[in-house]
Amino acid sequence: MTHTTRVLVLVGSLRADSHNRRIAEAIRTNAPGGVTVEIAEGLGELPFYNEDIDGGQAPAAAVRLREQVTAADRILVVTPEYNGTMPAVLNNAIDWVSRPYGENALRGKPLAVVGTAGGQYGGQWAHEDTRKSARVAGAAVVERIALSHAYAFGSDPLAEADTVDRFVAAVTDLASYDASGAAA
Repeated sequence: MTHTTRVLVLVGSLRADSHNRRIAEAIRTNAPGGVTVEIAEGLGELPFYNEDIDGGQAPAAAVRLREQVTAADRILVVTPEYNGTMPAVLNNAIDWVSRPYGENALRGKPLAVVGTAGGQYGGQWAHEDTRKSARVAGAAVVERIALSHAYAFGSDPLAEADTVDRFVAAVTDLASYDASGAAA
């Protein structure tokens, strides 16, 4: 029996028609055989992390996200850059899935960060910050997968013929990543 690799995508933009949301959808549509891609919905419904509301009575959105991360084989973050760093919604999602410390859903989970942003660097700073935060939270960050796609403001990065192919190649690489050598 062939194993299907489950990849959960966390999108760092809440806007329904954001370039990064559309990239995540294109990755899902064009995922290679043997890979299923699910986009985590409802990140905007997560309250800011607060230990006082966590635990046995954690908010439903947090419980749902933790369950999705637990069920996934890999995590792919697709995010823009906001003011030189990662979007707050993404940082908050990582906060929720990083608890309880040492036993969290993200611990040891292979994770890669890609995305697009207008300007010269394509979100590179946000991607670096996201990798750092995920690593501290216990994820097995796959450093070799680094795609920070820059586009000119006002243009559509998905209009470029090879853009979707490069993002699909990133999820293909993540799905084939040998997690047996990853440190937990």
